[in-house]
Amino acid sequence: MGIVKISDLMHENLRVAGNALSRSINAQAEHWMRIGMLAELHPELDHREICQLLIRAEQAGGFDLATVSGLVEPPPPPAPAAAPAARKLAGARA
Repeated sequence: MGIVKISDLMHENLRVAGNALSRSINAQAEHWMRIGMLAELHPELDHREICQLLIRAEQAGGFDLATVSGLVEPPPPPAPAAAPAARKLAGARA
């Protein structure tokens, strides 16, 4: 465990949000860090999906990067694009 220095304004934001959500300042900071870390690692997920991921991670034994990474479903592969020659040919027939 270490000490993280933050601005007075961020500390106040943490205090207000923590009080509103019945969390300690440290618990609120850790929550925001988890959300932010997952948002950076998985930009395809929205806030609701990240929260669901955190719940599944907790059910699987707790939050750690290896557990969370195993719970994220890979995005579907992009649909193959028609080759340029095939599009020209299709356009010529129309």
